[in-house]
Amino acid sequence: MTTVAIREESLLSSGLTALRLDTLSSRLQEGIRLSGEELAGLVDVTNDGIADLCGAASDLRDFGKGRLVTFSPKVFIPLTMLCRDFCGYCTFRRDPDTAGDLYMSPEQVLKVARAGEALGCTEALFTLGERPELRYPEAKEWLAERGSQTTLEYLADVCQLVAEETSLMPHVNPGTMSRREMAALRPYNPSMGLMLESTSPRLYEKEGPHEFAPSKRPRVRLKTLEIGGELGVPFTTGILVGIGETRMERIVALLEIRKLHDAHGHIQEVIVQNFKAKPETPMGEAPDAASEELLWTVAVARLILGPDMNIQVPPNLNSDNYEIYLNAGINDWGGVSPVTIDYVNPEAPWPGLAELRNRTEARGFMLKPRLPVYPEFLDKAGAYLAESIRTKMSDVIDHQGYVLGGIERYAGTS
Repeated sequence: MTTVAIREESLLSSGLTALRLDTLSSRLQEGIRLSGEELAGLVDVTNDGIADLCGAASDLRDFGKGRLVTFSPKVFIPLTMLCRDFCGYCTFRRDPDTAGDLYMSPEQVLKVARAGEALGCTEALFTLGERPELRYPEAKEWLAERGSQTTLEYLADVCQLVAEETSLMPHVNPGTMSRREMAALRPYNPSMGLMLESTSPRLYEKEGPHEFAPSKRPRVRLKTLEIGGELGVPFTTGILVGIGETRMERIVALLEIRKLHDAHGHIQEVIVQNFKAKPETPMGEAPDAASEELLWTVAVARLILGPDMNIQVPPNLNSDNYEIYLNAGINDWGGVSPVTIDYVNPEAPWPGLAELRNRTEARGFMLKPRLPVYPEFLDKAGAYLAESIRTKMSDVIDHQGYVLGGIERYAGTS
């Protein structure tokens, strides 16, 4: 039995208890973690109890983060949409016959980066399919013609190009990585990302959403995150809500993230992302994740991960009511682009920055732009960031480590 399965079994066997939500936040502020019995009790919180659960999580967030909410002004660079995986909910991936350009060229990458630079963006988010050269000879040939053996080798080259030719800082989401591959990317990336999504083995069984996605096996994703910790790379990770997992399985995934952070201190942000069904996918008829489930999960993430973790909900996937998740304990909106669409969720446009600020402030919070790496990692720069990155950052951050000029530097928000 895997460690993940053992942990879930032990939680379920510990029984349920009446949660004392009125004292929960104060106990967690003192560093006392929830017991297995209390974690199991969270599963049975009804919709009527979610408001109290969110209240405890919000108090904990205020204790650790105050009333400051951040976002990263970015451009989205889909380096390649080719992918060896087939996920049941994905519309990002393409085959060579439908992809158009197999990869973005260096010139195309620089054009997007410079457009973002002109509008004050600080992050170049590279998102790409998982190791397409292992499935498609066309991808392998394209890379070989340009002197690269693998997609990740080419990714390192274009990250270096953006880092050296623009003021933007790369942040890569390339899927699973080996130690060698991550080490090659580290000099140009102040942070990296990999969604854990879930640790449930059921999701890659027959007819599960990850049945044909070998890189979504929990052990390989957890291994990549562990390598990140060993190399001192600030990592963004997170879970998906509504792809067939149970509440207990979400708790187990969050505990695995906490375990990694306990060991290495490198998890800079946890995304709690809701499933949105997309037409013409195997899960196209599945129901979207309900707001109540997302609220429950956000609050539980805060209670498990503690007052100091940065927790995000994507606003473009919750355009009708994203501000309500501030009341559940989040303190970040993630990357928001004034230039490019969300290529993973093209049907979900980013909110305008003026709207994002207004809806954030209406809930009593202050909105600030940040870099792709969080300010708290700047205090430990020698352990986490290459010298070239530290030098570059010093030109664009204020004394607190946020983007110089604040939200007012962006057109339409002043």
